[in-house]
Amino acid sequence: MSKKILVLRGGPSSEYEVSLATGKSVLEALVDHYVTTDCIIDKNGDWYIKGFKTEPHIAVRSHDVVFNAMHGEYGEDGQVQRLLENLGAKFTGPKSLGASLSMNKVMSKKIFKDLGIKTPLHKLINITDNDGNLEQTAVSIFRSFPMPVIIKPVDRGSSVGVTIARDYNSLINSLISLFVNYDRLLIEEYIPGKEATVGVIEEFRDQKHYALLPVEIRTASDMLFDYEAKYSGNTEEICPGNFSAEEKQLLQEIAVKAHQALGLRHYSRSDFIIHPRRGIYILETNSLPGLTKESLLPKSIKAVGSDYTQFLKHIIDLA
Repeated sequence: MSKKILVLRGGPSSEYEVSLATGKSVLEALVDHYVTTDCIIDKNGDWYIKGFKTEPHIAVRSHDVVFNAMHGEYGEDGQVQRLLENLGAKFTGPKSLGASLSMNKVMSKKIFKDLGIKTPLHKLINITDNDGNLEQTAVSIFRSFPMPVIIKPVDRGSSVGVTIARDYNSLINSLISLFVNYDRLLIEEYIPGKEATVGVIEEFRDQKHYALLPVEIRTASDMLFDYEAKYSGNTEEICPGNFSAEEKQLLQEIAVKAHQALGLRHYSRSDFIIHPRRGIYILETNSLPGLTKESLLPKSIKAVGSDYTQFLKHIIDLA
């Protein structure tokens, strides 16, 4: 008898649309292999199957495996994982602790630093710093960091909210704009260089942690690899990327080390920047990377001679 798979997508996050697309891709790939159920979680956090609202424990109990196709808040930060753990469900992706660690950029960077993995100089700022005086906060940042700097929310994925400030005026304007939606921001030094990303799959091809080929990401010279760039199809993604043998090996080794250090499970994808003189810096690790047609992980899976459906079936077997 075919396994019954509940696919969770959507969710109350800024990545709702991307999650719908990831879930749609997963459902289309699995339909001929399992009994699948499409469960859409709306922006209020309510669960729906075939248009009818349902309770999580009812949705989960009649399925063998829950495929977590969500991104961002709720789906990727440990919340839904804790719910599924409490329900005793078997599910794909990280457990709650690994999810929360990887989603919190400050905590994950501390873990990377403790392991000797280079990550850009950074600083956490809160909306309440300097009694809410943003000009004073901006001056402090301007004096502490060489321009330009990257500004990003602490706990968002898919590069949501990521901006670049090239001078004091763009810095203060970015802070004003971002603090409308976020209470905490990460200031990060801008490191020029080649962008790379590396996926990791567990128990694949007789390896406990199998590192996929590094993907090289090319954007326009004045363009960040932000949310819009990731899903507009306007970037060039080369797999395998143009890296030296030493760079390739180091990227793969660090991706595996990051996956293990954060306590992730089944699969992940780490993002890097390679400075021509300073070497490799890890930016962040995604515990539930995108699985849409535009996503990087499916492209790197194809590059090693596997395919999307085989990958999904493997992850389900692990769960």
